[in-house]
Amino acid sequence: MARQLVFELGHRPASGREDFLVAPSNEPAVALIDAWPDWPDRIVALSGPSGSGKTHLAEVWRMASKAVTLAPADLANADIPGLVARRAIILEDLAALPPQAERALFHLVNLVRAEEAHLLITSREPLARLPLALPDLTSRLKSVPQVELGPPDDALLAGILVKLFDDRQLRVTPAVIAYLASRIERSVAAARAIVEELDRASLSGKRAITVPLAAELLGRQGEI
Repeated sequence: MARQLVFELGHRPASGREDFLVAPSNEPAVALIDAWPDWPDRIVALSGPSGSGKTHLAEVWRMASKAVTLAPADLANADIPGLVARRAIILEDLAALPPQAERALFHLVNLVRAEEAHLLITSREPLARLPLALPDLTSRLKSVPQVELGPPDDALLAGILVKLFDDRQLRVTPAVIAYLASRIERSVAAARAIVEELDRASLSGKRAITVPLAAELLGRQGEI
């Protein structure tokens, strides 16, 4: 069973959601979230590729801080003083910030610091690489403490697969986990997609989840 697999990975509860698996690729980011409210700044950022755990960690912090979550597309028309009055804000996926929202973000950054609130920013790209037009905003963001998350390593990806199968109460062997971990894209999204597909294929064909079945599905996707 998946529960019998053992990996040298730490576990921490994700505030009522699925467990967050801690590994070298995300450990500094986990430490930053756990350090709140003793952050190095009123504003901090998490950056990394899709599936690296930014949104999950932001949700962990949201549950702890009662933060309000805002999408960059909504920032231009947002009530900035009202947001800051909530004392904790999450701005998700800053790489999607539209040009017309840059001045609103500049106002938000300044007001968060002035009112001693907290702002957590997530971004697929490091903040210094974002193509912003407003020089003062660029300068402000360059000073924000930032932790980059890497893609899952082999052990972390295997642990994620184990957890996803276990959540669905699916019986898999270590060989299936090892086969998938060495072939799929290193992201939570890819792991979730293949587990869902294997679950459907197993149910529809009344087949056990085996290495041949995994190979068959990955072959259809052009993964191997």
